[in-house]
Amino acid sequence: MSTIVVVPILVPLCAAIAGLLAAGRSALQRALSVAGAAAQLAVGVALLHTVHTRGIQVQQLGHWPAPFGITIVADLFSAIMVTLSGLVGLCVSLFALVDIGPERERFAFHPLLHFLLMGVAGAFLTGDLFNLFVWFELIIMTSFVLLALGGERPQIEGAVKYLTLNFIASGLFLTALGILYGQFGTLNMADLAIRLDSQPSGVGLSSAMLMLVAFGIKAGVFPLFFWLPDSYHTPPAAVTALFAGLLTKVGVYAMIRVLTLVFTADLLVLAPLIVTASLLTMVTGVLGAAAQSDIRRLLAFHIISQIGYMTLGLGLRTEAALAASVFYIVHNVIAKTNLFFVAGAIRHIRGTSELRELGGLYRDEPRLAALFLIPALALAGIPPLSGFIAKFTLVKAALTADAFLPAAVALGVGMLTLYSMTKIWAEAFWKAAPADADGGTRAPVPIVMLLPIIALTTLTVLLGVLPGTLLDLASGAAMQLLDRRQYLDAVLGTAR
Repeated sequence: MSTIVVVPILVPLCAAIAGLLAAGRSALQRALSVAGAAAQLAVGVALLHTVHTRGIQVQQLGHWPAPFGITIVADLFSAIMVTLSGLVGLCVSLFALVDIGPERERFAFHPLLHFLLMGVAGAFLTGDLFNLFVWFELIIMTSFVLLALGGERPQIEGAVKYLTLNFIASGLFLTALGILYGQFGTLNMADLAIRLDSQPSGVGLSSAMLMLVAFGIKAGVFPLFFWLPDSYHTPPAAVTALFAGLLTKVGVYAMIRVLTLVFTADLLVLAPLIVTASLLTMVTGVLGAAAQSDIRRLLAFHIISQIGYMTLGLGLRTEAALAASVFYIVHNVIAKTNLFFVAGAIRHIRGTSELRELGGLYRDEPRLAALFLIPALALAGIPPLSGFIAKFTLVKAALTADAFLPAAVALGVGMLTLYSMTKIWAEAFWKAAPADADGGTRAPVPIVMLLPIIALTTLTVLLGVLPGTLLDLASGAAMQLLDRRQYLDAVLGTAR
C-alpha cells in the first residue's frame, strides 16, 4: 500500500474546498489557488520520483483487495501525466491572475480549476474503468462551466457543442462498461485484462471499439474532432490553455492505457485503424490550421493535428513508438499551453487575436516575440527544441517498424506546421500594424503573464538540449505499458 498515490487527488480537492470557503475574498482565493497548484506540482514530482525509484505504487481504498474495492495505481506513464497536470495547473493559476476578471472569479473560477485538476488526476490514477467514467464526468461538468463562464454568445455556443459531443462519448463508454460487466462481472482493469485473456470473445472487440470511439471524441481524433475548434477558442486564454494542455490528453491517455492493458489482443486488430485515423488527424488538423485567420482558432486546429502524432505510437505497437508518444505528449502539453498563453497575452495588450488586425508586435513587444518563436518552432519540430526530439524519435520508430507512409506524413505535417507558425509570425509580429487598427492599449505584457510563458519556454529548450532524463522515463513507461506483468502483480498481488 502507498498513500502517496492518493495525494494528487486530495490536494486539488482541498484547494477547491478552501477556495469555496474563501468566496467573496478575491485576494485570498487567488493565493489559495496558486498555493494549491504549486502543491499539486510538488506532489506530482514526488510521485514520479517514488514510482521511478520504487516501482508501481498501489493504494486499495478501504483496504478492500482488488478487484473488489477501489484501486488507485500509479505507474511511470500515469505519474508523468500527473506531474504534467500539476505543471499546467500552476502555470494557468498564475496566468489567470491577470487574464481572469472579477466577474468570473465571483462565479468560482479558482475552485472550478482545482475540481478540474482533481478529475484529471483521478483519471490518470484510477485502476478501475467505472471510476474512469466517474472522473470523466467530473471533468465534463467542471470544464463545461469553465467554458461557459462569462455567458458570452460564442462561449455558450461552443459549450453546448462541447457538452453534447462529450455526452455522446460518455454514453458510448458507459455502454461498453455495461457489456463488459455483464459478461465478466468486473471492471477492475487488471482483473479484466486477465479474464479477457482466458475467455477471448467478440465482447472484448466490440467493447474496445466503443471505447476507441468514446476516447477518440474526447481526444479530438479524426473524424470526431469537429467540435473542438468551435469550442476551445471561445473562453479566456487561461481556460483555453488549460483545455489545450490537458483535456484532449486525458482522452489520449485513456486510449493508450485501456488498449495496452485490457484489450491487448484486440489492439492487433485495431492497430491499422488507429494508424489511419492518426494520419488523417494530422493532415486534416494542419490543413484546417493553415486556413485560419484568428490565432486561437489556428492553434485549436493544431491541437487536433498534434493528437495524431500521439496516437500514432499506439498504432505502431512497438516499445520505441510508445516511448516516442509519451515524449511527444510531454512536449506538446508544454508547447501548446505556452502558445495559448502567448495568444492570450497578445489579446490582452491589443484586444484582438485576428491576424489581419495585428502587426508590429516584434517592435512593441520583443520579449513576447522571442517567447512565441521558441514554442512555435518546437511545435514544428525545429532543432534543438523539444519538438525535434519528439518528432525524430517517432519518425525513427516508424521507419524501424517499416511504416514508411506514417513517417513521411509526420514529416510533411511538420513542414505545414512550420508554415502556420510562420503565418502568425509574419502577420502578428513582423508586419507593421494596420493603419486603421485600434491597436489596443499598447501597454506592456504584465510580468505575471510572462512568468509562466518564460517557465514553459525554458522547459521547451531544456527538453530539446537535455532530453536524456525524459527519454529514459518515456522508455520505462513504454516498457511497462507493453509488459503488463508489473502492473498486474502490483494491483492483484496474490489474488492473481
